[in-house]
Amino acid sequence: MEFLTEPAEYVFAGNELWRILLFIVIIALSFLGGKLSKFFLNRIRPKLESAGRGMLAVSAQSASISVTFLFFAFGLAIGMTFLNVPDGFQSLLNTVLELLIILAIGHFIYRQVDVLDRWLRRFGSADSVNIDDMLIPIVGKSIRVAVVILVVLQSAQALSDQPITSILAGIGIGGLALGLAAQDTIRNFFGSLMIFADKPFNVGELIDLDGKLGSVLEVGVRTTKIRTLDGHVLTVPNGNLANMTIHNIGKRESIRRVFDVTITYDTSPEMVNRAREILIEILDNHEGMNENLPPRVYFDNLNSDSLNLKCFYWYHPPDFWKYMDFTEWVNSEIFRRFNEEGIDFAFPTQTIYLAGDKNRPLNMGIREKKSGNDEKSGNED
Repeated sequence: MEFLTEPAEYVFAGNELWRILLFIVIIALSFLGGKLSKFFLNRIRPKLESAGRGMLAVSAQSASISVTFLFFAFGLAIGMTFLNVPDGFQSLLNTVLELLIILAIGHFIYRQVDVLDRWLRRFGSADSVNIDDMLIPIVGKSIRVAVVILVVLQSAQALSDQPITSILAGIGIGGLALGLAAQDTIRNFFGSLMIFADKPFNVGELIDLDGKLGSVLEVGVRTTKIRTLDGHVLTVPNGNLANMTIHNIGKRESIRRVFDVTITYDTSPEMVNRAREILIEILDNHEGMNENLPPRVYFDNLNSDSLNLKCFYWYHPPDFWKYMDFTEWVNSEIFRRFNEEGIDFAFPTQTIYLAGDKNRPLNMGIREKKSGNDEKSGNED
C-alpha cells in the first residue's frame, strides 16, 4: 500500500509530475525562443539596411513585433498535448488554443504588410504630388482590413464550430442592415475609388470647387482635404466630390489674362492708335509667352464713358506667383507709357449739359419773337 500511495503525492489534477515539468519546460523554451528571435531580428535589421536589402530589413522589423506571441501560442499548444485534461474541458481548451494560434498567425501576417508598403513606395516619390502616392497607403490599409476580416471569420468558425459558408450567410443578413445604416460611408468609399481611378487632380494642385479655390492636401478613403486660399482646411466627402464639377487649375497649360484699358472720349483717333501700339509693344514677345498663343490687343468697344482697348495674353508655364510679378510689371509699364504720351485713363463719369450754355444756346424764345414781329409787319402792309 505504501508503494501505491507514494506516487499519488506527485500527481496534480490527474497529471504526473513529469507531465507538468515538461509542460513548463516547453512554455519556457517557447517564450525564450521568441525573445531570442526578437533579439536576433532587431540585431540583424540594421545590417540588412546597410547592405541595401530594405525589404528584408522591414520584414525582420515587422516579424520582431509578433514573433514572441507566435512562439508562445505554438509552445502552449504543444505543451498542452502532454497534459491530461478532463473531457469536459478538452473542447473548450482546444477552442482557446485554436483562437490563440489564429490570432498569432493573423498578427504576424498583419505586420508583414509593412513589407508590401515598402515595396509600393518604391514606385512613388517623396517629392511627388501625384495622387498615386496617396493610393499607396490605402492599398496597405485595405490589405490589413482584409487580414482582420479573415481572422475574425476564422475565429468565428472556431467558436461556433460552423462552416464558413454558414457564417458568411449570417454576416450577409447583418451586413445588409449595416449597409443601410452606413450608406453614406459606403458612398464616400466608392467615391474615393472613383477619384483614384479617374484622377481628376493630384495632391498639391489648385482646384476650384463651386467657386472655392484651394490646393489639395490629402485624399483619404472617406474625405478629401483642401486648403483654401484664405488658409482654411475644407473637408469634402468623397461621395460628394465624385459628383461635383472640378475645375483643375493646376493642370492648365498657361494662365490667360483678359483686361480692359479705358481712355477718355476726348482722345484723338491718332492717340487711340498710339495707345494700342504701346500695349502691343509692352506685350510683344513678353516673359512666359507661348509662341502658339501670341498676345492680342483690340479697340473693341465704345463704352458710355470711355473708349475701350481689350488685351489678351497668356503666361506659360502656369506659375501663379511669377504670373503675378509679370502682371505687376505690365500694369506699371502701361501706366508709365501712357503718362509719357499724355494719354488719359478714363473712369466712370457723368457729364451734365445745361441748356443755355455757350455751346448750346436757347433759341426757341428768339424764334418765337422774331416770328411775331414778321406777322405784325405783314398786317401793317
